[in-house]
Amino acid sequence: MVQIPTTPENQILPLNLPLSIGLHVTQEQFAILAVANRDLKLERNARGELIVNPPTGWETGQRNLSISGQLYRWYEENENLGKAFDSSTGFILPNGATRSPDACWVSQERWDALNAEQKGTFANICPDFVVELRSSSDKLESLQAKMKEYIDNGAKLGWLLDPQSRRVEIYRPGSAVEVLENPDSLSGDKVLPGFVLNLRRVWG
Repeated sequence: MVQIPTTPENQILPLNLPLSIGLHVTQEQFAILAVANRDLKLERNARGELIVNPPTGWETGQRNLSISGQLYRWYEENENLGKAFDSSTGFILPNGATRSPDACWVSQERWDALNAEQKGTFANICPDFVVELRSSSDKLESLQAKMKEYIDNGAKLGWLLDPQSRRVEIYRPGSAVEVLENPDSLSGDKVLPGFVLNLRRVWG
């Protein structure tokens, strides 16, 4: 459902879009839609098509909390290294897409290089580190394409977590995708030094 802000001249009306029809919006229109639909996770691809993601189920929400919580604990001990963000944060990538990873981190050096306008509502930057968690309704192929998009736009490390198969895909620039079957943990490597994600808490 897409909503527009209520004014005396208009009303909020539900709009159901078939998957075969794409709704194109500008960055400015996207920002207005995001403010008017805070309960939805909205994204915009590089072609300007609006992507509407409904609220997650309890299992995905619990797993997201574990990921964000573990990342936040590391961030608190290493806050001089950069900024950590949760799944509600949108970023405008260099290719023009607006994406919201399930968890992410931006190095302090790259964050400080942004001016006030670039930080804006949605920062004009691709995070250094991104995590995408597959829910039961997500198509694996679309998440894999999103991970490749992050890497192509400047991410240095990306994790695609699939609780259904307990499978992890690790994305790095200039390298083939590394696949791990049912790992207990993941290391942040040199991108997030000392960060280890306990996957046993995520899988549940």
